[in-house]
Amino acid sequence: MNIDFANLQLQYRKYKNDIDTNIQAVLNKSNYIMGEEVYELEHALEEFTGVKYAATCSSGTDALLLAMMALDIQPGDEIITTPFTFVATIETITRLYAKPVFVDIESDTFNIDATMIEASITSRTKAIMPVSLYGQPADMNIIQSIADKHNLKVIIDGAQSFGATYNGRMDSCLGDISTTSFFPSKPLGCYGDGGAVFTNHDEYAEKIKILRVHGQNQRYYHKYIGIKGRLDTIQAAILLAKLPYYKQELSNRNIVAKNYTNALSGIVRTPIIKKERSSAWAQYTIRDNNRDLLQKKLAEHEIPVAIHYPLPLHLQECYKYLGYSVGDYLKAENASKEVLNLPMNSFLLEGEIQNIATILHE
Repeated sequence: MNIDFANLQLQYRKYKNDIDTNIQAVLNKSNYIMGEEVYELEHALEEFTGVKYAATCSSGTDALLLAMMALDIQPGDEIITTPFTFVATIETITRLYAKPVFVDIESDTFNIDATMIEASITSRTKAIMPVSLYGQPADMNIIQSIADKHNLKVIIDGAQSFGATYNGRMDSCLGDISTTSFFPSKPLGCYGDGGAVFTNHDEYAEKIKILRVHGQNQRYYHKYIGIKGRLDTIQAAILLAKLPYYKQELSNRNIVAKNYTNALSGIVRTPIIKKERSSAWAQYTIRDNNRDLLQKKLAEHEIPVAIHYPLPLHLQECYKYLGYSVGDYLKAENASKEVLNLPMNSFLLEGEIQNIATILHE
């Protein structure tokens, strides 16, 4: 059985006419940098999420960088986050010479344990950066109440969770600034790199939109030291073509996840989604202390899998200077040895899922 991990080819064939038409329109106009499609997409993202401002940018990584630049994060400032995430989360913190301060994860959701955050706050703490890992938001009520109490900012790394909700609101609307990624394999992906920053704050939105074009508030006049953080017009056109189908894709992803959970119950530990939240299901992540055997079984049947993530960030070679050691964040370390990501896309058939379950049960 030939199962594709993200199945971008099938998705393209389904939306081919819309995507090709939008790309051709950009080619006809040859307005490749900050063309009208960029602004059309931003308006569409605002409509979709309910957030006041959406600013597109060159990647999910640059979205985080822009968010911290807008908040004027300085060298030596501390940002509390999770050690169990993709490196971009803290790569951007350290690129600004700020310091990531880790808090261990919840074993069930893999997200930062919000109840442990307050103990890590110091006089240098400026922000909390929860990650909506695998598509599910962290416990934002607790996080926001801690931030309010200590006068901290909240930046949500929503690279994997566009369209996910917490208490009925999309996580793009939460915190001071929220971000996402449009990397091709993300739930809503373009055909290259892309991202977006979301906020309900007028001043942050204005600053982010200036920062992403080299800090220009008018051509060749630079208000801030910025970056080249624009989204290409062609990528905006592709996302404009795909966005109208996205609500249905989210619904389909939830059906796929439910089918997985039903089929795998009693075989492996399956994902937990808290009752006040919904997930965008960027990944379907099982957990087992015999992961290598499961991976081998699936490989024998040519079923693609991934491990997100095999080594927590506090143990990465490039972050040795932070002084962390094995055993500092045991829940993240244990998760890194046990998680396994199965094929996940909105087109997976129930029979394909059942086949994966049968292989894992053998």
